[in-house]
Amino acid sequence: MEARLGNTEMNVKKITLSADGNLIEAARRRAVSEHTTLNEQFRLWLENYVRREQQAAEAMGVMRKLRGSISTGGRKFTRDEMNER
Repeated sequence: MEARLGNTEMNVKKITLSADGNLIEAARRRAVSEHTTLNEQFRLWLENYVRREQQAAEAMGVMRKLRGSISTGGRKFTRDEMNER
């Protein structure tokens, strides 16, 4: 199913999830009270779930890059020095 969102195209796929019926109903009630839908909340959760992994990978890339450009001259810091702010 293709959907248009403004000037961008969004490839929408349907999936089936299973969960406890009482939990689903409670989630639907909460979504209604927040003026949204369970589908919208799931899409937001999915975006955040993927984004966290991407952000972690980007952070590791930055750390690798910095590791190559920072030098302590061989000096080892104490635990207290490393935790100073």
